[in-house]
Amino acid sequence: MLRISKTLVLVSALFGLAVVTDKIRLSGQTATPEADRFEAGAGMHETRALSESSFQLPNTNELSPEREPVLPPPPTRCSFTATWFSVTGATGYLLDVSVSSAFNSFLDGYHDLAVGDVNGRVVTGLSRGTTYYYRVRPYYQTEPGRYSETALAVTEATTGLTIHPTLDSSITNHPNSAAIQATISRAISIWETLFSDPITIQIRFRYSTTTPNGHPMPAGRIAQSNFVYYTIPWNTYINALRADASTGNDNIANASLPGSALSTNLRPGSAAGRAVGLNTPPAMFADGTVGNGGPYDGIVTLNASSGYQFTRPPSGGNFDAQRSFEHEVDEVIGLGSRLNLSGNDLRPQDLFSWSSAGHRNITSSGTRYFSTNSGVTNIVGFNQRPDGDFGDWLSAACPQPHPYVQNAFSCRGQSSDISATSPEGINLDVIGYDLTQTSQASLGNISTRSFVQTGEHVMIGGFIVQGTGPKRVIIRAIGPELTQYGITDALANPRLELHNGSGALIATNDNWQTTILGGIITSNQVSDIQNSGHAPTAASESAIVANLQPGNYTAILQGVNNTTGVALVEVYDLSPGASSSLGNISTRSFVQTGEHVMIGGFIVQGTGPKRVIIRAIGPELTQYGITDALANPRLELHNGSGALIATNDDWQTTILGGIITSNQVSDIQNSGHAPIAASESAIIANLQPGNYTAILQGVNNTTGVALVEVYDLN
Repeated sequence: MLRISKTLVLVSALFGLAVVTDKIRLSGQTATPEADRFEAGAGMHETRALSESSFQLPNTNELSPEREPVLPPPPTRCSFTATWFSVTGATGYLLDVSVSSAFNSFLDGYHDLAVGDVNGRVVTGLSRGTTYYYRVRPYYQTEPGRYSETALAVTEATTGLTIHPTLDSSITNHPNSAAIQATISRAISIWETLFSDPITIQIRFRYSTTTPNGHPMPAGRIAQSNFVYYTIPWNTYINALRADASTGNDNIANASLPGSALSTNLRPGSAAGRAVGLNTPPAMFADGTVGNGGPYDGIVTLNASSGYQFTRPPSGGNFDAQRSFEHEVDEVIGLGSRLNLSGNDLRPQDLFSWSSAGHRNITSSGTRYFSTNSGVTNIVGFNQRPDGDFGDWLSAACPQPHPYVQNAFSCRGQSSDISATSPEGINLDVIGYDLTQTSQASLGNISTRSFVQTGEHVMIGGFIVQGTGPKRVIIRAIGPELTQYGITDALANPRLELHNGSGALIATNDNWQTTILGGIITSNQVSDIQNSGHAPTAASESAIVANLQPGNYTAILQGVNNTTGVALVEVYDLSPGASSSLGNISTRSFVQTGEHVMIGGFIVQGTGPKRVIIRAIGPELTQYGITDALANPRLELHNGSGALIATNDDWQTTILGGIITSNQVSDIQNSGHAPIAASESAIIANLQPGNYTAILQGVNNTTGVALVEVYDLN
């Protein structure tokens, strides 16, 4: 039996692109004259296994269970996963799929389809927003058995990016086929949720020990992606990229584009070209060659002898298959640098490669990182090791604190996904894909209740206005009103201050019926407060109405004359239809016990779900001079009816239950908001519109200063 002696890591590398000499003539879109001269080429990216010391590849018989359990992924826009229970004695199964519950017609290719001895199959080539019915029957040595009960699935109805998978026989004939297919479908649903581009990407998926052309997979290569690229004149591509801008990321990134060409041409992937409106059709055949009529944008192959696991979390001895699928698909749809290639033409990713603010670096020496704002913000470093791909991310030693999907070196036992705020999601957004707009759901009407003391123990609430236009809000400091809810020690006279991102005081109020002019407050606000629908009940409570430009803001609530008591700081969104939204809200206060724990409330408003991370922070505050930080904060999340839907105590240990159905550690790490201290808590949740409450308290009734935060991950 062969065993790994030390940590085995993945290394990604991009092989030189082979330009197809016969030019592909484009059709099907309105194209510029230059479009007829676009050349298609075949590129290949590989992920290799490289040890940090000596190692041996595992024996293929000990990679993972023969047949892993199948967890059905959500339907995509063009597919769903049919699953069923195994029947004793069956040698295989026959699958029927129909749009009729009576099965008086069948989808092409899905009547008595022999799927082998598996308990699941991805059904592809479907229409969005359509109800499909399926049934299976086992077959035995001599005859088929009875039909199962009819099941149904509804494909995703929304418009947007569609990835159409073609499953190679190396997958459909594999004993673990159902788990492999479910993993692919689960990965696809992530891209389709994130991006709104109305294009279809064609990808062939394989799980084999050979490359698409039938040659043995080279030693050490555990995955590869073959993809189509096009050579586009600089101005043609840049103009299309600018015209495609639809998100805040795009607007910032486009402002950093160079005023003059950095190369004669740019080389986007075929799918990335279509994302910005160019006529760059699929052109790859099943053997990896490129030519007229090729049906694929790319081919993704995982090496079947490399130790993959298709269920999560992966064990310490296995690589996460979904993460590898996501990595290679990202390469097919457009990520990658020109540094591994021949020639000087850039790839779109290279447009956002910097060494410092205002200084580009598209070489393999020195510091190089991904930035959308001319190098001011280092989103993630690019790999500069020659044994890894220069278009992938700089990677730490295993286990990695941030195991991003595109890390050049990836560790066994760790998993991750792309997201709207991950480096992969942002990079795909700025090279031409369009992240789904957040107008369908936003955070609004945020509040926190706590016991307000003096000095460092006053209540401090922070929030961000994000977007492109001003946001009209009312900020309230509530005390006496709380007595009607049984609070006996409410703060009698709360005073409110509003500070901008630089810390400057821009507004203040003490007693809402008396406006204090100054800063951004230039006229009497009493009528505005009354007309907002959120006028405080007690005259001694405070309120400010403000039109705030995008940026960071801090509201400070304290008692007049250093009085103390329970109070509530709130921010209400008075312009939910504006081109901006509230996000990344937080409150710091002294957490006690009983009625004096910290309670944060927020509303998800709109028509769709909102993905957030909620954090309870204590020990991290010590670096800011807080000497009595809460050592071990515990976090609970409740819905609008008060039901407990999620809880966490120590973010590196997921507590399953309620809406938390799987391990969250990787999601928290990849969000970019992982707490520093292991004793701090965090929950990631996809929340439907409604009211939510986060409760922060100390484990074993401990007390101290803590911070409760809600970050908008969309």
